Amino acid sequence: MPQLLSLLHTVVVMGIVLGFMILIHEFGHYAAAKYFGVRVEVFSIGFGKRLLGFKKGDTDYRIAAIPLGGYVKMSGENPMDDRTGDPGEFLSHPRWQRFIIAIAGPFMNVLLAFCLWTAVFMVHYEYPAVIDGPAFVGWVMQGTPAANAGIQPGDRIIRVDDVENPNWEQVGYKEALSPNQPLKFEILRNGVISDITLVPQPKGRNQAGDVGMVPKEPAFIVTMIESGMPAEKAGLKVGDEILTVNGQEIPALEALVDMLTRTKDQPLEIVALRQGQKLTFKLQPVLSAGHPAGEMRYRIGLASLPTKVVKLPFPQAVRKSVGECVKNSSLILELLRKMLQLKVSIRQVDGPIGIGSAVGSAAREEGWAPLLFVSAIISLNLGVMNLLPIPILDGGVILLLLIESLMQREISLPIKERIYQAAFVFLVLFAVTVIYNDIVKTLPGLTRMP
Repeated sequence: MPQLLSLLHTVVVMGIVLGFMILIHEFGHYAAAKYFGVRVEVFSIGFGKRLLGFKKGDTDYRIAAIPLGGYVKMSGENPMDDRTGDPGEFLSHPRWQRFIIAIAGPFMNVLLAFCLWTAVFMVHYEYPAVIDGPAFVGWVMQGTPAANAGIQPGDRIIRVDDVENPNWEQVGYKEALSPNQPLKFEILRNGVISDITLVPQPKGRNQAGDVGMVPKEPAFIVTMIESGMPAEKAGLKVGDEILTVNGQEIPALEALVDMLTRTKDQPLEIVALRQGQKLTFKLQPVLSAGHPAGEMRYRIGLASLPTKVVKLPFPQAVRKSVGECVKNSSLILELLRKMLQLKVSIRQVDGPIGIGSAVGSAAREEGWAPLLFVSAIISLNLGVMNLLPIPILDGGVILLLLIESLMQREISLPIKERIYQAAFVFLVLFAVTVIYNDIVKTLPGLTRMP
């Protein structure tokens, strides 16, 4: 029953978030069309059969049965429709006006992302503490490309690919987008710089690249305790700082995961610091799939991801929001470029299930900031993806307008019909592939908690 309620909560929140994103997107088209005097026949949230709505003036405002998008139907917008020359028709307006109408939807999504990020940065910006400062290696997993290349804890990454003095966020992005591809690193150790080329291996549900090294954490602070697991039963609490496990220092969460892989169900002795007092806990790992369900391994049921929280003044929040828009847009385009080059798997693209999972996780966190942050990412993705030069999408409309401007005439109707038919088939196949991969990715269900 709790799982069903959690699923229903996720579905409801996802519906609200995506519905709002679509509303903002379509409002952009609607407002621009109205401004230029184009007659809007339908403003729909969702596709398919009309469920409810109302009509005002020339426009039918409706909610439709399939909540996977939305659309604005403008008079004479479809090239296959008969043209009457009515000044209220879309194609009766000059190309520059049609260009603004087409780009207005994606623009509104980018603007929404910018506003949401600005609000989050001003009110409650929480981020992993490890991305502050240089990228020092905290742990290297056995048998990984990093281990085989001789990288050691304490090494500093001073270059990855074309990024100098990266933080761990930048290193992570470069790794994730380079599965099975050589990636150049410069490593600083004891004042000596070494050039090392690593080939990240596909890992996890998204098959993102990973070389097998993780950040050095400022301290191993327990940030989550799983109910009913050995860590809780032994008395460990959120906020405890793990000093040693079986007499060994633990520089990162993955070091504990690696230890459990070797020691299996052997008892552990954990020394932790709580309010300045050293405490010793004895516990025995259990073989568990974790939560959500994942691969069976020995675990104790705790996690460590120390974070920092800041509140930025408005000018700094605006600058950082612009930076987030630029950074995330660049990552989206880089992912698409590498997908076209067959360098990354389409599994790195999340569909409705992956998006719903991210929205649900954010909604379950304390406060509104996590959900607003995720919503900003989704809105930006929606805006950027709609600008792709694929007919039917806004970017395709813009591309055809630019081609017609260069030709100084309209593209012939038969050619447009073939273009739109091919684009429709492509988008359907792409959507089916993404949803199929979404389903497949939910089956293994991986987790980070040891």
